[in-house]
Amino acid sequence: MASSPLISRTQKDLRGQIAEWRGSGDRISFVPTMGALHEGHLTLIRLARKKAERVVVSIFVNPTQFAPGEDLEAYPRTEAADTEKLAAEGVDLIYIPYPDSMYDVHHATTVKVGGVAQGLETDHRPTFFDGVSLVVTKLFNRVQPDSAVFGEKDYQQLATIRRLVEDLDMPIKIIGAPIARDEYGLALSSRNQYFDEDGLTIARRLNKIMFACAEEMEGGRNVDRAAEDAAKALLEAGFSNVDYVETRSKNSLTVLEGGVLNAPSRLLIAAHCKGVRLIDNCAVNAKE
Repeated sequence: MASSPLISRTQKDLRGQIAEWRGSGDRISFVPTMGALHEGHLTLIRLARKKAERVVVSIFVNPTQFAPGEDLEAYPRTEAADTEKLAAEGVDLIYIPYPDSMYDVHHATTVKVGGVAQGLETDHRPTFFDGVSLVVTKLFNRVQPDSAVFGEKDYQQLATIRRLVEDLDMPIKIIGAPIARDEYGLALSSRNQYFDEDGLTIARRLNKIMFACAEEMEGGRNVDRAAEDAAKALLEAGFSNVDYVETRSKNSLTVLEGGVLNAPSRLLIAAHCKGVRLIDNCAVNAKE
């Protein structure tokens, strides 16, 4: 039986334990989460376990990445269930900071990443990556990990964190974990629990349309035309609206000139189904 993880709620307790592990020569791998943990999160934790002697997981629903009208208050908070899941995975420490310890009344600092953090998500959620970059910077400063694991489902977020770490000279290795999917191919997400059966049936069509689009692109079709048809297919499949279907370069997320697939790329999608916003992505590579 796995031992119960330590739970820290203050910086003092967290840093004291981190210092003790550092003194013993242990490496630390970190997985930041907003809780409501599912199998997708657990795959990140299992990957983190392979990278270090100690695994730290944070649970914090970060208000700065929610825009007015988004589901901050409705976002599921399941601390007891999350703690049980993390104990079963052998997590060493769970960091659950008090909200006012992250952003006190005098907080006045922002973190803004350009380049990869521009466009796509920020066309629809303009302040999202500002909030993500800020909270991740704060968590990295507190945990001081050797490595941190993020899922590839939030691909632009992963690219943004990599840019942040490189630009600010943080000595942290950022590890991307493959997307975890259900038996129908739907990318796992905490928000999937909002679906009724009809919504779930529609949502599970997204990955099929995405992979079919990627196959067309890899077969030589103009990526812009293929993306337009995929967006139409999503609407015909029952999605209420589509924020984007775009193919970008794999690392810099720059637009492909002329719609030509001539380098390792990524097809990224965001669409709405029954009031739930879904994102997904997959690799797209020109056939030699």
